[in-house]
Amino acid sequence: MRKTNTTLLSPVSNLSMTDRVENSLRQYFEDNKFKPGDPLPNEMDMATQLNVSRNVVREALSRLRMLGMIEARPRRGMVMAQPDLLAGIEKVLNPMILSKDNLKDIFEMRLILEMGVSEFLFARKTKAQVQELEEIVARQQNNDALTIEEEVAFHGKLYEMSGNETFARFQNLLIPVFNHVFSDKFRMHVEIPDPVTHHDLIEVLKNGTADEFRQAMYKHLLPYYQTGNIAQATK
Repeated sequence: MRKTNTTLLSPVSNLSMTDRVENSLRQYFEDNKFKPGDPLPNEMDMATQLNVSRNVVREALSRLRMLGMIEARPRRGMVMAQPDLLAGIEKVLNPMILSKDNLKDIFEMRLILEMGVSEFLFARKTKAQVQELEEIVARQQNNDALTIEEEVAFHGKLYEMSGNETFARFQNLLIPVFNHVFSDKFRMHVEIPDPVTHHDLIEVLKNGTADEFRQAMYKHLLPYYQTGNIAQATK
């Protein structure tokens, strides 16, 4: 009886030469601990070491440049750069091309992040910032039916007060998602006993603790947990 060979065949790589060079360059930067501002070898040296054409190296570098990983500097050539973490997301975060599951996940990220902001707010808030929050609330017309703009103004200020620039920018990323999820298609009204308003949150921010603010924020966001509109967005 013929012996069965248990060795599995390795899958054939379908990566293009440019893909392979890009991966090699990424690994090279990591292995050599390149930091922003460090100069890169010139294209010809890279091509020689990788045993590929200069055009392939140039195309791979172009990809890395588009990602913000490298940049051209006058009289220095290509150097490592500090990537903008949100730049790529900003370009593609269009509700019209995202799936309903994507929209649901992104909207839920807001709930996840805002439930963790309390300690940062209490550590970094200033009297001037709290006063700005009060001015935002004073301009709100109807606390029971806030507009998207009013929601964004208040919560965006909280994001800013956290002192985390990436977190603050995330609010702007969410605006198109807010517009879509808050549309008539997804909006459902749920009555919550003794709801926590923006005014209530400010009072806790002024006179309470981080833990009390977290509890108040949970109750403020409770309609989104119970409304069913987030689940509805996936159907």
